Amino acid sequence: MAGGYVQVDETPVDYLEPGNGKARQGYFWTFNRPGGDGFYHWQTSRAAACLDNVIPVNFIGTLQCDGYSAYRAFANTRGQGIELAGCWAHVRRKFYEALEQAPRTSGWLLRQIQHLYRIEANLREQRAGPRLRQAVRASQSRAIVERIECAVIRLKSSGRYLPQSLLGQAMDYTLSQWPTLEVYLNDGRVELDNNLVENAIRPTAIGKKNWLFIGDADAGQRSAIIYTVIENCRRRALDPYAYLREVLTRLPSMTNWQIPEVTPQAWGKTQLPLQRQAAS
Repeated sequence: MAGGYVQVDETPVDYLEPGNGKARQGYFWTFNRPGGDGFYHWQTSRAAACLDNVIPVNFIGTLQCDGYSAYRAFANTRGQGIELAGCWAHVRRKFYEALEQAPRTSGWLLRQIQHLYRIEANLREQRAGPRLRQAVRASQSRAIVERIECAVIRLKSSGRYLPQSLLGQAMDYTLSQWPTLEVYLNDGRVELDNNLVENAIRPTAIGKKNWLFIGDADAGQRSAIIYTVIENCRRRALDPYAYLREVLTRLPSMTNWQIPEVTPQAWGKTQLPLQRQAAS
């Protein structure tokens, strides 16, 4: 959170409610800092108030998310300190769904969005920093974004497509998110889409197929902590089993002040000299 830019998404997870013999729906709220750490937080709700329990009251910066209304509601309660950044992957998905119904129009819009992704791919190949990304986006991406906006507004005003049609829904979604979709043009830290945080959610989706539900609501946060540890090991190419075996062995004799010594980041640094020694 300290960097002033974080991505967020939420995914449903069933949990058992004791005494009723039935499952209810809770949520893993997933937060990600591109190039940094990520973490999971458990809530039994999907309401905007859940974000208040996670995002510090002094947080000022950019929150990248999809079009779910809770994010806008949360940002409004915090005043002008939080700016929402949109997700072009969601826009692309909407027009892709309309491709069969309106192949020519949707196809053209998808090609324009593809140009934006090619620019970002080139920037990644160059390992461009925020300043270069902002400069390239200003000189190349902005004109494409403006072209897309003009085209969608013109199509919407033409009345050729019903609001209930897939293309009509795609246009409405795009225009409703438009201010947030332009944010990445002015901030080189911000990604084109929210895919990185969605990728962090994916392991929980695989897990749900294996364990089906969480034992009860209180167990949800313990599961979120375990997922957080595993995910941050994965990001650093650390063996989660080796990490947990050593940390859980040392933990009973440690003090709270020593906890920073055994985070995945700190533990990974201690393993580098050992790996170099083994390689030599």
